[in-house]
Amino acid sequence: MTTRDAYLIQPMSVAALAAVRRAGLDASGQPPQRFTAEGGEPLRCCLRDAAAGEPLLLFGYAPPLPAGPYREVGPVFAHDADCPGPAHGTGYPPDWRGRPQVLRAYDQRGRIVGGRLHDGGDPEGVIGELFADPAVDRLHSRNVVYGCFMFAVARPGGR
Repeated sequence: MTTRDAYLIQPMSVAALAAVRRAGLDASGQPPQRFTAEGGEPLRCCLRDAAAGEPLLLFGYAPPLPAGPYREVGPVFAHDADCPGPAHGTGYPPDWRGRPQVLRAYDQRGRIVGGRLHDGGDPEGVIGELFADPAVDRLHSRNVVYGCFMFAVARPGGR
């Protein structure tokens, strides 16, 4: 198994996004904000930056973790209408390669057990190093400046 085969990049849950659209409320019970993209907003539904003019939602999202003290809600951007998801499959988002990110490591209980800042040059290498620790169950990629959730990284088939 290569490093690239040893994990799956996961955008935000399609079901979670559908629930926000259907109910009109986010993870904090607030209505999502609708607006037109200026361009460059990181879309968590398809793991690329928005093009100017795209209709978007901005809302509070609770990334996938078990209930507990490390589960948090933060702002995310997504398409206002259904989206086909990432065009690149389950690998690292090509449009975000070279973007510095924090990879936060969590155990099966959803507790933080480490992490790393990477410059975006070899994200697969950093992901592989973090998953070398058997305590690590999943990773969350986070924006360096704002700290918001970008995507999850899971071991294939889970544990």
